[in-house]
Amino acid sequence: MDRISHWIGGKLVPGESGITGPVFNPATGEQTHVVDFATVEEFDRAVEIANEAFPEWRGMSLSKRAALFFRMREVLDSRKTEVAKAVTQQHGKCLFDALAEVERGVELLEFAAGLPHLLKGSYSEQITTGFDLFSVRQPLGVVAGITPFNFPAMVPMWMCAAAMAAGNCFILKPSERDSGASLLLAEAFRDAGLPDGVFQVVQGDKVAVDRTLEHPDIKALSFVGSTPIAKYVYATAAANGKRVQALAGAKNHMIVLPDADVGMAADAAVSSINGSAGERCMAIATVVPVGDIADPLIEAILERTAKLKVGDGMDPENEMGPLVTLEHRDRVVSYIDSAREQGATVLVDGREHPLWGTGFFVGPSVIDHVTEDMKCYQDEIFGPVGTIVRVETYEDAIALTRRNRWGNGAAIFTRDGGAARQFVYDIEAGMVGINVPIPVPLAFYSFGGWKESLFGDSKMYGPEGIHFWTREKAVTVRWPDPSTSKVDLGFPGAR
Repeated sequence: MDRISHWIGGKLVPGESGITGPVFNPATGEQTHVVDFATVEEFDRAVEIANEAFPEWRGMSLSKRAALFFRMREVLDSRKTEVAKAVTQQHGKCLFDALAEVERGVELLEFAAGLPHLLKGSYSEQITTGFDLFSVRQPLGVVAGITPFNFPAMVPMWMCAAAMAAGNCFILKPSERDSGASLLLAEAFRDAGLPDGVFQVVQGDKVAVDRTLEHPDIKALSFVGSTPIAKYVYATAAANGKRVQALAGAKNHMIVLPDADVGMAADAAVSSINGSAGERCMAIATVVPVGDIADPLIEAILERTAKLKVGDGMDPENEMGPLVTLEHRDRVVSYIDSAREQGATVLVDGREHPLWGTGFFVGPSVIDHVTEDMKCYQDEIFGPVGTIVRVETYEDAIALTRRNRWGNGAAIFTRDGGAARQFVYDIEAGMVGINVPIPVPLAFYSFGGWKESLFGDSKMYGPEGIHFWTREKAVTVRWPDPSTSKVDLGFPGAR
């Protein structure tokens, strides 16, 4: 059986612990790989190598580093189909979706290649008589990222592109469920000329996670995952003196006003709920029709849901693949049962799909008449289950979203520019779409939510990503005539 090992010091390194985990093809349910789980000693070795690589990497000129990032971009782009196939075969998402994921990662390398501009400081002349002041941004050292299963190629590049461009050495702990893509990234970066030790991959379970949070030489940590784990990561890493950004769960609402185009809103809802089988933190989880548009909107959603093609993601005819594991599939369908038990109306049950029982498939589900007290509303389902909460007014819709503990993304569908502008003002979410169901910012903006969707004070990638992976140094300069020097115990003046 194929083995997924570590990438340490610029090469594949088999695990030494003897402990491994299974990796499955979700379309068939068959185990295809084993992934090594690192010991504390193996993780520490990667940190030691990163520390050794850091001085030379930090010292490389920005122009040379930028040229290297352009090469990394070109190499990865030339291999995007290979990486996407690995994602599809281990995660389950359709190949076209996996390709789009890798292409988003390529965009992050493009943004990072602008590092000479991104790392510019500032300069102020004559701030007080004879004094100048300037600032520079400098790397932190050895940093790390812990990434989820749902975007095994893109999310690592959310972190590592900006971190490495800023001059840091980066250690990745990918999800153990589908970590094959991480090694393909490492190989692409090496072949583009990235020095050994600048990007490393340590596979593992909680042992590797906890060592990442505790190791004294890890200066900053980026995390994407569920809210309970994000809270744990944030609290533990911060207690150990690390800079932390921990992106967590979501319950994204799509408000549909009575004046919206029903067909366009239904297209968007079905696409967002079921894309990548709902395993993405920016999926629309709850559709909120306002007033009389509810019935025609739901009818249109049901019509489109019935036509979705579900199957093996390697088949270009299919639109939705399976879920990542059997355990996750069973967790997702448990919310269908709880919704029915709590009084909701299950319009479509994904277990009635012909592929139920094959691999880790479940078909799309639609649940109407959901209320806030129901488990299917309160929890992040992370699967192809659309919940519908009907409200009477725009104000009711906004109040609903504000009571929800998450604030990752939100969308409104309307033809009224004034209503859309008011929505942007009112909504408590970090990423907002106007007639856009999945408002994920491009590489030159930053990604992150509000409330319990983000722990820390910095969003990911883009300008905020550069700031997260660097620290500012302010330098005050004076070149006085020695004859004017004297002892002065007063507080420095600013005149």
